[in-house]
Amino acid sequence: MTIKQLRAFLAVAQSLSFAQACERLHLSQPALSLAIKTLEESLGGQLLVRTTRSVSLTPEGETLLPIARRLLADWDNTEELLRQHFTLQLGKVSIAAMPSFAGNLLPVALKAFRDRHPRVNVAVHDVINEQVLEMVRNRRVELGIAFEPDSLERLDFTPFYTDRFVAVVPADCELAGRPAVSWAELLRENFITLQRPSAVRLLLEESIAAQHGRLPVAFESHQLVTVGRMVAQGLGVSAVPSLCIQQMQELGARCVALYGPQVERRVGLLRLAEHKLSSAAQALSDVLLHVRDWNSLDLPRVEIQPGGA
Repeated sequence: MTIKQLRAFLAVAQSLSFAQACERLHLSQPALSLAIKTLEESLGGQLLVRTTRSVSLTPEGETLLPIARRLLADWDNTEELLRQHFTLQLGKVSIAAMPSFAGNLLPVALKAFRDRHPRVNVAVHDVINEQVLEMVRNRRVELGIAFEPDSLERLDFTPFYTDRFVAVVPADCELAGRPAVSWAELLRENFITLQRPSAVRLLLEESIAAQHGRLPVAFESHQLVTVGRMVAQGLGVSAVPSLCIQQMQELGARCVALYGPQVERRVGLLRLAEHKLSSAAQALSDVLLHVRDWNSLDLPRVEIQPGGA
């Protein structure tokens, strides 16, 4: 059976008139008769009894009639649903983002996306950097936002910007009044950081190993919010990506430029290589890439002063 054949049968069965069915379907009588004949041949028997005066259904035609109604209704509903998805009248997209981005910059892009496509649902997975890569590779999400991975196996990466790490210190700490601090100065204090396997923790350890050895961790946590609150309470100091500056300051800590060495890493959009995105995911990707000048988002920043690097 084809959709065209079922539509022909249903039009005749409901009107019991080939002439009315032809008018409804915009078909010629020979074309309509051929569609019915082909359907009957494919099913193995007669569905309609046609005389010069009337058209009636055979018992098998009576059996097919309600089934044809349901099948065509389901088909029409499916067509409309997919049309709404393709035109972004409806839809759903899943994105994974590392917490530092998800809690600070992602809402700005989601607001722009929502303004354009108010009926598309967005599921945000706020997970550590390594899980972002895993979720994209395993197709649990279509898009991811993370630090640029060392290996791009099966992944495409489009950079947004380069994030530089800053020092986080208590507001009443002597370091809070400085334009910039060195790692040597920072590591004299109790150091607070995220637990492994956080990408932030691993990047910090790798970056300072050559000049300062192992990272002397006094406190560690799974959440940046907890790290910020610990610093604000005077338990120690930390270092976080600069996109967390506003969050740290809202928690009561202060952010200062950090050097010796400067720790930085590109942040960008990840997707599975050679994978066709859904219409909703492509639309969200377009919005994220359109807001690529993230420095224009009027976020608090700290800069290293001349002679500080």
